[in-house]
Amino acid sequence: MIPERNQNIPESDLIEGCIEGNRRMQEILYSRFAPKMYAVCLRYASNAAEAEDILQEGFIKIFKKMDTFRSEGSFEGWVRRIFVNTAIEHFRRRKYLMPVTEKEENTIEGKYTSVLDELAEKDILELVQELSPGYRTVFNMYVVEGYTHKEIGDILGISEGTSKSQLSRAKVILQDKVRTFIDKHRGAKTK
Repeated sequence: MIPERNQNIPESDLIEGCIEGNRRMQEILYSRFAPKMYAVCLRYASNAAEAEDILQEGFIKIFKKMDTFRSEGSFEGWVRRIFVNTAIEHFRRRKYLMPVTEKEENTIEGKYTSVLDELAEKDILELVQELSPGYRTVFNMYVVEGYTHKEIGDILGISEGTSKSQLSRAKVILQDKVRTFIDKHRGAKTK
């Protein structure tokens, strides 16, 4: 464990030390950002082992690309973007998405009303984790990261319509999971 006093080292010193290959500074940077970035990785991964792989791959990229950080915006934002991109690349290598016809897309759209407001954030994240990798990735990119369907399509190499249908299906599945979750917990409260 890195001593607490090392957590007060300014980011500029950490960045400079990492660029110079200073192992101590790399360890401090890792201990400072690993918990938050692991949470990002978990949103895209199918399980903890996969999230750990993405985390390791992301930190390798951080240390290799450290000299490209231009101090425009926050360093944490730059780090987070690398982890999101690493998770997306990891997903793309696995090719989980399948094209969907417009007819299929229209039958899914608007089927349910949202009930997500009734859950705690922790519960929602657990339910999102249960989605298939394709649905989970598009859902995270659109809802959490704020990408447009066109951007998602370009990044994942799919059509904009496929991105929309993946998101729509993810929402339908999530809404069913939410209803089941709520019904299960309401039933437990009445016993």
